[in-house]
Amino acid sequence: MSRYTGPRLKVMRALGCELPGLSARGIGHRDTLPGQHGARPRRKSDYGLRLIEKQKLRFNYGLRETQLRRLFREAKRHRDPTGDKLLELLERRLDNVVFRAGFAPTGVMARQLVRHGHVRLNGRRADIPSIRVRVGDRIELTERARRIPVVVSAMAEPALARPEWIHAEEGGYAATVTRLPDRSEVPFPVEIQHVVEHYAVRL
Repeated sequence: MSRYTGPRLKVMRALGCELPGLSARGIGHRDTLPGQHGARPRRKSDYGLRLIEKQKLRFNYGLRETQLRRLFREAKRHRDPTGDKLLELLERRLDNVVFRAGFAPTGVMARQLVRHGHVRLNGRRADIPSIRVRVGDRIELTERARRIPVVVSAMAEPALARPEWIHAEEGGYAATVTRLPDRSEVPFPVEIQHVVEHYAVRL
């Protein structure tokens, strides 16, 4: 399945949740389901509830289904609770760290910055969004990236408060990962146990 490039607000309305990594715009007063005149809400099955929680992760972090399944398998092999580890692995993606550090207004824009070579990881160019950062890693924007209008506006008015596990250096164009992220620091509501149950019967 290819990466989603369709209308983002429509996805958030369908999931009933604002996803900061997907869009900087909020749902606002349009809290009805997408569809002509607003589709009538129906009672969701257990499968439907689990699917919604899984889709929140996939769309917020911009992953394909194959990528999310691979991360789930890795999280399942770890000693920590599978759900907690999965969220940690998602938060540690380089494109997400660029977004959470305040360098981009959304995860989508952060991914583009990384792909275009505007980000350095520990002094070296990093153009793979899925790179997993570690404690002590330093993320920095290139001189050229600091003049991009979208980056300038994102730095002036961050979409989200910077989490405690990311420390911004003086000047604001570089940040260091001080510790691993916690599940409570995910910037949108998600029932991670539903995600675990969704994949438990499919992998």
